[in-house]
Amino acid sequence: MAESDKYFIEQCLDGRPDEFRQLVRRYQTAVTAYLTSKLGNKTNAEEAAQETFVRAYFGLKDLKKRDSFSSWLLGIAGRVAKEQLRNKIQLADMDALAQQQSREQKSTDDFELQQAFAKLPDSYREIILLRFYASQSCQQIAENLDMPLGTVTKTLSRAYSQLRQLLEKQKSDGKEVQG
Repeated sequence: MAESDKYFIEQCLDGRPDEFRQLVRRYQTAVTAYLTSKLGNKTNAEEAAQETFVRAYFGLKDLKKRDSFSSWLLGIAGRVAKEQLRNKIQLADMDALAQQQSREQKSTDDFELQQAFAKLPDSYREIILLRFYASQSCQQIAENLDMPLGTVTKTLSRAYSQLRQLLEKQKSDGKEVQG
């Protein structure tokens, strides 16, 4: 059985800092995806993810609710993203950002999905990231976000619906531009 986040946090705080690697492995994909949606650029998102994990490591002793590590980590990631945007680490204008973003994408479908995903409300993105990138069950998400299980499943359902609508709109807008 996989060890809990709480277990690895306690191991780190008990003088085994190498155990933090397990938390990095568990959440690196989710944090990078979240930061990519915030920053619009995978290279900057990877740098921001590193900064996020460094801050999390040094802030572990301040984490009061150890069962909510994933939410706490995404909060740190959000603050790092805001700082990067504010400090203009991002490209100066949106045109350059869009060009770089499109060059980095492996396929058009992935790009369209990321664009639609970025348009979702933060609460929807957070739950989708926890569910599919961090592989958390709806029950774990409910516990980590301190919300009822029904709210989590309803939010996931609404997020899927909105994501489908955004993708359909992008496809129809693309056909109008081509036609």
